[in-house]
Amino acid sequence: METPSPCGFDAPLGTKTRLRAKTLADAGRDYRWQCDPETACLDATEPLRMPFVQYLAEYRKMLSLASPERRFFAIETLSGQHIGNCSYYGIDRQKGDAELGIMIGERQYRGKGYGSDAATTLLDYIFRQTDLKKIRLKTLWDNLRAQRCFAKCGFIASGEKMIEGHHFLLMETDRERWRKATINSAAEPADRTTRA
Repeated sequence: METPSPCGFDAPLGTKTRLRAKTLADAGRDYRWQCDPETACLDATEPLRMPFVQYLAEYRKMLSLASPERRFFAIETLSGQHIGNCSYYGIDRQKGDAELGIMIGERQYRGKGYGSDAATTLLDYIFRQTDLKKIRLKTLWDNLRAQRCFAKCGFIASGEKMIEGHHFLLMETDRERWRKATINSAAEPADRTTRA
């Protein structure tokens, strides 16, 4: 199975997005997104305040440190525009689970299916290339758009939690649910042909 590394893998390809390794060239966009109050609010964080020079130094260090506990990806449109990021982190090899995170930084791409396509592409990558069995995530209780996106990708509600004064909905999916969804989606064209 896959050994985590910061780069050097075949880019997972969805129907609207492509995932690729993060590079230093992404730093400017990532910095802009993390400084944006609206984007920070969606992630239950404060907008970033550090100077870009300091951010760039920390970013460079993060890229140079491979970790067995996390993987970061840039989300691109099929035409190559970097529009956001996704990751899986908190990897627990013994339990076989991890947490998924996703952010569409470019506002004009939100609510248009890019997030659900990137999440589905990342899940496919995880369940095809690793031994992980369950993927968890959390989203703000009132972020219904994100919840619809994750439900479309096969996540189901699994609880709720207060973290630093924010109310989160917990969601999860697993390898078996993903496998069934993959089989069902592969069977759909044949079913339509049979009925025609």
